[in-house]
Amino acid sequence: MNPDLFLQLDFSSWYANVRNQFIRCFIENDRYKLLVNGIGVTIKVSLVALLFGLIIGMIIAMCNLSKKKPIRAIGLVYTDIIRGTPSVTQLMIIYFVVFASINISKWFIAAIAFGINSGAYVSEIIRAGILSIDHGQTEAGRSLGLGSFQTMRKIVLPQALKNIFPALCNEFIVLIKETAIVGYIGLMDIQKAGDFIKSATYLPFMPLIATAIIYYVLIKLLNLGLKKIENALRKSDVRSTR
Repeated sequence: MNPDLFLQLDFSSWYANVRNQFIRCFIENDRYKLLVNGIGVTIKVSLVALLFGLIIGMIIAMCNLSKKKPIRAIGLVYTDIIRGTPSVTQLMIIYFVVFASINISKWFIAAIAFGINSGAYVSEIIRAGILSIDHGQTEAGRSLGLGSFQTMRKIVLPQALKNIFPALCNEFIVLIKETAIVGYIGLMDIQKAGDFIKSATYLPFMPLIATAIIYYVLIKLLNLGLKKIENALRKSDVRSTR
C-alpha cells in the first residue's frame, strides 16, 4: 500500500473517531448546555464567595491585630480551624449539618462555605498588608487629629490594599478552582457537568479535556482583567510620587 495513502486513511479514521466522540459528548441531547450552565454556576459561586471572603477576612484581620486577647483569640481560633481542615469537609458540614433544615439554594450555601474558607486566608493577607505599612503612617494620622478607626480606614488600609492586591487576585483564582468540589452537594458546576457527560457516554477524554480548557480560559481571562487593574494601580502610584 502507498505510505501516503495509508497516512491519509489513518488520519481520516482518527478524525472520524474524534468527531464522533465530540458529537456524542456535546451535541447529542444538548449536553453542551450542561457545561454552559456549569460555567454560570462556577462564576456565580466564586463571585459571591469572594465577597463573603473579603468581608470575613477584613473582620478576622482586625481581630488578629486587636490588642484585646479575647478578640485576638477569636481570630486565631477561626484561622487555625479553617486552615487546618479540608475545604470539602467544611462544605459538607455547612450543607448537610448547618443548613440541613433550611431551604436555601445550593449555590448560595456553597458560596457561604467557600466564603468562610477564603476568609481565613484573606485575613492573613490583609493582616500582612497592614503590618507592612510603616508605623509612621499611623502616627501621622494621629497627629492630624484622626482617631484609630479613621487612620486605619483613610491612611493605612488604602496603602495596604494596593500592596496586597496581587495576593488577593491569586486567592480569587484559587477560589475558582476550589469550587470544582461543589459536586459533592449535587451542584452542577463545570466539573460536575464534565463528570456527568463522562458517565453518560463512557468517554472520559473529551469531557475532561473540555473541563480543563474551560477552567483555563476562565482563569486566563481573569488574569488579564486583574493585570489591567494592577497596572492602573501602579500608574496611579507613579503619578502620586511625582
